[in-house]
Amino acid sequence: MIDVINLKKSFGDTEVLKSINITINKGDIVAVLGPSGSGKSTFLRCLNCMEDPTEGSIIFKGVDIADMKVDINLHRRKMGMVFQHFNLFNNKTVLQNVMMAPFYLRCKDLKKIKRKNSIVRFTNIFRGKNKKELLPVDTTKEQIKEETKKQALELLKRIGLDDKADAYPSTLSGGQKQRVAIIRSLAMNPDVILFDEPTSALDPEMVGEVLELMKKLAQEGMTMVVVTHEMGFAREVASRVIFMDEGRIVEEAPPKEFFENPKDARLKEFLSKIL
Repeated sequence: MIDVINLKKSFGDTEVLKSINITINKGDIVAVLGPSGSGKSTFLRCLNCMEDPTEGSIIFKGVDIADMKVDINLHRRKMGMVFQHFNLFNNKTVLQNVMMAPFYLRCKDLKKIKRKNSIVRFTNIFRGKNKKELLPVDTTKEQIKEETKKQALELLKRIGLDDKADAYPSTLSGGQKQRVAIIRSLAMNPDVILFDEPTSALDPEMVGEVLELMKKLAQEGMTMVVVTHEMGFAREVASRVIFMDEGRIVEEAPPKEFFENPKDARLKEFLSKIL
């Protein structure tokens, strides 16, 4: 699904990522561990080109999305992102937050089709018998709004927050905000979701409810790349764990081998301090 080839990222003279190579297959749950400043979050942000790589390729479903000629927005539709600090819109209700992206993008697609049809209608005036067919339009803006609202309410019900649909994010707990942020990503029907330390901004008692939702997604087969400090999650849920240090992937292994038989000296030192 995702092939990362010789990925490098520099900020000025500082090289943050150094020749990252990894393949993420459909259904993989990849936990990314490492000390602060090791390049974990930069790696994640490069995966969906929120940060432009300095060098290398990111092949997502057969397309190199690191290529500047590629319309990255088309591919981001299938690559969800969950941030450390939720990134919800505080001036929108919970329901509006969840339905915003699919509603906007589907309306944008509809507008694009209508614009193309207007051009075809005009050019058909001069085509005689060789007229072009119009693109099918099988929905309206009102229908899109109703469909995305229904989907958003179903997602909120799934996490037990349908009663908060008309509430604003500022009234929610940290755990509730992060669960809303996760289903906001799900509303786009992504092929993969990237999680950037999704529990690090939460109070300890809120962490469990977010991890439980992530575990359910894993059980349903969602492909996930998770930058995390939650060792329990990495042990129990991940199919692979990678350890990053100084901009490199130092070690990669299944959880049991990673935690019980680490090979790299830096990883051994890291685990000795946190386990």
